[in-house]
Amino acid sequence: MSISILPRQLQDGAAIIDWPSDMHPVLSRIYTHRAISSIAELESSLDRLLPYGGLLQIERAVDILVTAIGQQQRILIVGDFDADGATSCAVAVRAMQAFGARHVDFLVPNRFEFGYGLTPEIVAVAIRDFQPELIVTVDNGIASVEGVAAAKIAGIAVLITDHHLPAPTLPDADAIVNPNQSGDQFASKHLAGVGVIFYVMLALRARLRSMDWFQAHGLEEPKLACLLDIVALGTVADVVRLDHNNRILVAQGLARIRHGHACAGINALIDISRRQSDRLVAADLGFALGPRLNAAGRLDDMSLGIQCLLTDDPAAAQEIAQTLDALNRERRDIESTMQEQALDGIDDLISDNHETLAFGLCLYDAGWHQGVIGILASRIKERLHRPVIAFARSQPGEIKGSARSIAGLHIRDVLDTIATRKPGMIRKFGGHAMAAGLSLAEEDLGQFSKAFDDEVRRHLTQDDLRGIVYSDGQLLPAELSIELAELLRNAGPWGQGFPEPIFDGKFTVCSSRIVGGHHLKLVLEPVFADHSNGQIIDAIAFNTNPEQLPDDNIPIECAYRLDVNEFRGQRSVQMIIEHIVVSP
Repeated sequence: MSISILPRQLQDGAAIIDWPSDMHPVLSRIYTHRAISSIAELESSLDRLLPYGGLLQIERAVDILVTAIGQQQRILIVGDFDADGATSCAVAVRAMQAFGARHVDFLVPNRFEFGYGLTPEIVAVAIRDFQPELIVTVDNGIASVEGVAAAKIAGIAVLITDHHLPAPTLPDADAIVNPNQSGDQFASKHLAGVGVIFYVMLALRARLRSMDWFQAHGLEEPKLACLLDIVALGTVADVVRLDHNNRILVAQGLARIRHGHACAGINALIDISRRQSDRLVAADLGFALGPRLNAAGRLDDMSLGIQCLLTDDPAAAQEIAQTLDALNRERRDIESTMQEQALDGIDDLISDNHETLAFGLCLYDAGWHQGVIGILASRIKERLHRPVIAFARSQPGEIKGSARSIAGLHIRDVLDTIATRKPGMIRKFGGHAMAAGLSLAEEDLGQFSKAFDDEVRRHLTQDDLRGIVYSDGQLLPAELSIELAELLRNAGPWGQGFPEPIFDGKFTVCSSRIVGGHHLKLVLEPVFADHSNGQIIDAIAFNTNPEQLPDDNIPIECAYRLDVNEFRGQRSVQMIIEHIVVSP
């Protein structure tokens, strides 16, 4: 796959503003590239959060919850088996218990037995094990038409809180809170599931306050900001767009963590990930804590991850975190094997058929682990820069797929189009613009693969399949400094839709070696105006093919992030290389 380094351009229609004179020029350039149009968009105080009143049916949802808590009904939270679902569960349980609810439990479908969402089978389990009077879904439910119907037949009220895109037919729930449902006026459509339930809890607290509930019941009014560390983790781990509202939620959660106010479970995950809580950034949530939490749902039971976030006992949290870490190491081993198999198959496909690889790629192996296919699809997508669906066998005769897309292709819309044109072929599907899930009859995979590739080709061209690294420009010699690295580290939170700054430049390789089996460690000399100035800087490129080790003294061009390396108490500036081009 060819990769180009291109300058990041100012987005069409973006306002040009006068930045404060004391703002670093590199930082002002970065914010301009991200279409920040006012200083207010960089503020992260909680009073800048969008009001909950814009969410459709939020007051109806609160009515249901007030009745349930007032009557001490049995409330069951039904979650999803990923990090967003786990954090959503933890926020709901912690908040409602703090509000005085005495009968709050949670249930997460085991992905290997029941699949995703509030299904009739899960309703049956809920009735058998919990006898709920109210079911509250978090990070799921918007597609659970049959499950909600089964609950209503059993006399159970259902409140859906979700953020996934709805189908034309909605479940007949007592209330639905989802910023993406038709008619919703909430200005941010990018809340994660944990953000949606957090907003519902804000609205519920406000109603209880207006009723003098806390005073009447001898309760101290809960400070819901104490849940923002969990909200931040779920928001980043679910890779939702970090618009201004989500940046506030993440920034506030990170601030709590850095000041030592995280829950015991998050502190344990930080410790087992060998991170420092006082220096934690959004990337640590996404690449260190999130995968360990997700490992429970991928290989075992996400209830373990939820318990980690619910316990207030540091020793218990550490024990659970150690188990999650072991599961994550097992997950990495499984993923590595699956990725090798997938890439071998792709190489064979290209070699045998002498054809261009499919625009929309479907991969399947009966031996693959269905809990890891989402990560596999992401890895292959990054490697080949094209939409990928990885399938695994879910039960005899049926396969389950996890889809990942690239910019310019709305993957759920693609599945919706195929489902419309070929009724019955896709048994279930749902998701977002960049990620989705589906299930098929195993015998229909060939037919679906062709339909998927055909539909992707309707939206993408060969040029769209080129990998592009967008750069925020070059840095001057004085800017390759630990001071700027620290400034950029703390200028986020960076993430999906608000990407961490990437720069480009020319360098001479002073030395290079492989560390950790597949990481490329370099010492580079920057080249400015076609000459070097004697300055050297350390750099590392993660997960690199050892065969691509560049020779010493050759010129290269790099796209890189500026970071701070800490080793044995010493701190220095370091380049994290995203892409290398060896100059001719």
